[in-house]
Parts: sequence; C-alpha cells; structure tokens
Amino acid sequence: MGQTDLRYLKSLSNQYPTIATAATEIINLQAILSLPKATEHFITDVHGEYDQFLHVLKNGSGAIKRKIEDEFGNAISAAEKKAIATLIYYPEQKLEQVLKTEDNLEDWYKVTLYRLIRICKNASSKYTRSKVRKALPKDFAYVIEELLTGRQEISDQEAYYNEIIRSVIRTGRAAELVIAFCNLIRRLVVDHLHVVGDIFDRGPYPNLIMDTLMEHHSVDIQWGNHDVYWMGAASGSAACICNVIRISAKYGNLDLLEDGYGINLVPLARFAMKWYDKDSCDCFKLDYREDEYDVHDAFLDEKMHKAITIMQFKLEGQLIKENPEFEMEKRLLLDKINIEKGTVCVEETEYPLKDVSFPTIDWEDPYRLSEDEADVMERLVTAFVNCEKLQRHVRFLYTQGSLYKVYNGNLLYHGCVPLNEDGTFTRVNVFGKEYAGKELYDVLEGYARKGYYAIDPKEKKKGQDILWFIWENQNSPVFGKAKMTTFERYFIADKITHQEPKNPYYRLLEKEEVVNRILEEFGLEGAEAHIINGHIPVEAKKGESPVKCNGKLLIIDGGFSKAYQPKTGIAGYTLIYNSYGLVLAAHEPFESVEKAVQDGSDIVSHTVLVQQVVRRKTVADTDIGKSLKESIHDLEELLAAYRAGTIVEKNRAE
Repeated sequence: MGQTDLRYLKSLSNQYPTIATAATEIINLQAILSLPKATEHFITDVHGEYDQFLHVLKNGSGAIKRKIEDEFGNAISAAEKKAIATLIYYPEQKLEQVLKTEDNLEDWYKVTLYRLIRICKNASSKYTRSKVRKALPKDFAYVIEELLTGRQEISDQEAYYNEIIRSVIRTGRAAELVIAFCNLIRRLVVDHLHVVGDIFDRGPYPNLIMDTLMEHHSVDIQWGNHDVYWMGAASGSAACICNVIRISAKYGNLDLLEDGYGINLVPLARFAMKWYDKDSCDCFKLDYREDEYDVHDAFLDEKMHKAITIMQFKLEGQLIKENPEFEMEKRLLLDKINIEKGTVCVEETEYPLKDVSFPTIDWEDPYRLSEDEADVMERLVTAFVNCEKLQRHVRFLYTQGSLYKVYNGNLLYHGCVPLNEDGTFTRVNVFGKEYAGKELYDVLEGYARKGYYAIDPKEKKKGQDILWFIWENQNSPVFGKAKMTTFERYFIADKITHQEPKNPYYRLLEKEEVVNRILEEFGLEGAEAHIINGHIPVEAKKGESPVKCNGKLLIIDGGFSKAYQPKTGIAGYTLIYNSYGLVLAAHEPFESVEKAVQDGSDIVSHTVLVQQVVRRKTVADTDIGKSLKESIHDLEELLAAYRAGTIVEKNRAE
C-alpha cells in the first residue's frame, strides 16, 4: 500500500472509525446499487413558454399518469385517474374546484388521501428511506412518513393509520396535506431534469422559467445559442446586449427586460425618438402576440428595434475585424452599402435595399458608433452588468450548465458537433490554435466561463468575444449554420439571401458510422449509448421523426415556442429515461392552467417507446452507481487495513 493510499484511508477512517461503521456503510451502499434507476426528464427549446414548460414539468411528460396506471389499473375509472392526475399537477387550483362542487368533502378527502398515499408509496419505492425523508415537507414530515411506512391492511396498525387521516381532516389540515402529497409525488416521480438548451427568447417569460429551475431539486442545463448570448450580455458584451434587446423588441417582449429584469431602456427610447422619429421603420415591424402585447407601444418599440439593430451591426462588425480568425469577413455588410444607388453587395451580388434611412452611419467609417450611440451603449452595459436578477439567473446557468454533458450513457448537447462533408470533425481556429470534436467544446466552454468570471481584462474580453462567437459563428456547435442572415432578413427582399445552410451534421445524422464516431469522441459506445439533441425543430406535420439513426440519436425539439408550432405541427417533444428504457412524448399546444384544471385536459398527445432495456436498469448501471462502487472499494480497503492492523480502530468515545 502506497503512502498516498494510506493517507487517504486514514482520512476515510475519521468518517468510519470502526470496522462496524465501515461494514454498515458497505451494506448500505451495496443495497442502494440494487434499487431501480431513478427517472430522468429531458426538455429542450423552451423559449420562454412558461405555462407550457410548467405543465410538462408538473406532469413529468406522462410519468405521473403511468404511475397512476401502474398502481390502479382497472380498479378505478378513467375519469377518476384523470382527476387524480390533474390534482397532482395543480393541487391548489383543483382543490378550489373541489371545494365548490363536492357535497361530502370529508369522504372526498379520505378517498383522495388513500389514493395519494398509494401513488406516493409506488413513486418512493425506488429510493432509500433516507432520500425520501429528505424530500418530505417540514410541516407534514412525521405524518407523511407514518402514512407511507404504515400498513393499513394489518389489523394492529389499521386503527392507528385511519386515526391519523381522521385527525388531519378534523383539525382542518386535510387540504394542506393533499397539497403536500401532490408536491412530494411530483418530486419523487422525476428524480433529475435535463434542459437541453434555449430557455430564452421568443416566448415572454424566460425569467419565470429560470426562477422555477433555480427551485428545482436536481437539474442540469446544456447551453443553447439563445442562452449563451444572454450570458454574454450579463457579462457586459455590448454586441450580445444588442442582440438581447433586438430579439426582445422583435417579438414584442421589451417588457421582459423592463419589468421582468428592471433594466432601464429609457436612454434607448430617447435615442430612437431623436434619430428615427420620422422614420416609418417598415422593415422593423414586430412579431408580437395580440393577446400579450399592447399595440399602442408598437410605434416606439419599432424605432427602438431599428436603433438597436443598427448598433448591433456596427458592434458585430468591430468584433469581426478584431478577430480575423473567426473567418466572418463576409458578414461585414455595412461597408458594402451604396447609399446613392440604394443597394448592398452580398457575396459579389448587388441587391436593392428595402430601407435606405441610416441617419447614424458615417459612410467613411460605417462601423463606428456615433457619439449618441456610444452613450446609449455605455448606459445599457451598466444596466445589464448591475441587474441583480439577471446576474443571479446567469450565475445559475454557469454553475448548473455546460456546452455538453455525458450522463448515464447519454451525450446531451444543443445544436451539433461541427462536421465536414465527409463526416470528420471540423478543425476550428480559436485564438491561433485549432480544435475539433470534444476539444472544441471544451475550449469554447473554458473561454465562455472566462467571459463572465475572468479578472484579467484581456482574458475577459476574449471570453466575451467567444460568447458572441458561440451565438452566431458558422463553426459554433450550438448554432450549426453557415451564416446568420439577420441583415438580409431586415433589408433585402430577395429570399435567396435569407437562406442559412445547415452544417453537414444534419445531413449525416442517419449514418451510423458518423454517430458512433461522435459518441466515441465523448467516451461512449455500445447499443445503449444515445445522443440527445436540441435546437432544430422536428417537422412532425411533414412526417419527420425525432428518432434518428436507428434510435442512436434523438432530436427532441418539436416546437415548444408558439412561433415554431405552425411549422412543426406540435408543441414539442420531451423524453423520459427510466429503469425500463427511453420513452418519447409528443405534446399538443397548451391552452391554459384553468382549462387543464376544469376539463382535466393534458397536453401529452402520444408516447413512443424508443428503447426498452433487456434487463431493468438499477442504480448500479448509472454514473451514481459507478461512484458508489468506488466508495465501496475504498471502504473494503479500509476494512482490510483495520483487520491487518495497518490502521487502528478509534474509540467511539473519542
């Protein structure tokens, strides 16, 4: 035994000071390994759709319904199962309805509590008692534990068990206990949540989604392109800030910045009215939802939309010039405008401009901010950097997030692994060095973290530039297109210029050798390894399947965002991975919480079994299981050291 090993075992002996304590922990950990694997829930491309996100989160993409079905089968009616499911999703709202409609409330409470106890027992069966105990709500911890561990069918316990429920009803705490059980069931049915990118943009409430994720018991996030530039904006990147404001304006969501985050946009509004007051801003009409936007704001918002867009093009032009290794010179278009002719030259072709009003551009130096623009940007940078709520959300994205994750035999990422046409990994220049595959992800993530956390100004600036690079560069893993044609979409009518060719990755998804090469690059192999992918909406209405390459790759973006639903025909895919295998759920558009409670309607339209395991998976088959096995090995080494006399047991009284 080496000195390092001995030092480690002596340190471990402080936690397990005797043969008995070490042996007991081995027995405990070995038993945990035999428990069924906990359920994972995968969601992606939420895009600010808070109500739909929350409903999918609450119903566990059908996992709760399956628990109800497992427990009751044909013993209760379909209507009763639907009612109990709705209660578990929305206990407070459902109880309001029950209080108004139930004639015999005491009987309803008795029946409901007995059913919730059975579902909760079923959901908690795959966990240790210790883990369940930690999940119990403080107010009802003792009561719930007694009800879960007691057995009402045994005569000696029946009276005790029933008296607990009668006492809860008699003391007026039944409603609170029902809510506590519902919350606990949701907590136990899904053990871990994966969000595979794009929390922000398009929908109105990404801030509420972030608040919910920060309260979740176990979550990780794979950054999407729409998340990354919000992270850049919070770091103080002016180009990223412009993108955040522009896209918020485009979708009629400036209230998110002003009311949701408390960011002062008055300097931008004043600037817009000064320079664009007489401008019709026809190319900057908003794509808003009529039921969620005050059209009286459109006049000013359109001018703010144009003002921030011009500033964005200027600042992005500066970044492209400062970083020639980004290879984005073709995206320098302001200097290609011929203002006298009213045209712009894009990749050697001249196109007429739909808008020729550029009052703040100096044609001698088109990428320089005007004095007024520079003043506005300085104020906006200060507002973003000092916004406490935004900083709290972005720190959470950094602490719980990453560009990719390998978890329980699956590779999770948003976007694509940049590939050449022959399926090999694209080599990308990042500040003078070339990277490909996993190395590219790692170096980009490293710089993304420096962009937010670095103290050294040069390193921080590099990191901020990379955050913008990740947002829209042709070699960014989370973008995955040859170019982002923002300028063309605003200013050129010819739609051929709007095209954004996808990376070869998306044409090679069905080639098993390519997918296997990606999995191997990230340390995975075998029939049960999968890629779980977000970013590109699956057009279900055209018959496209989210299951690619014989089930090795799953693209689970089906259109949570209402902006995508006319194209996809559905409202998103989600994925459940439990001890029996992978289950894909397709969702219909969500109407409202009120309708879900009133009608018991659900948004899961259908599920597809992607893969069923030959042998039910246990904790031993998971990453946690690997860690537990290592702990068991270490404890067994400690036991051997105790028995060999290398380490002496400690007196319990010490």
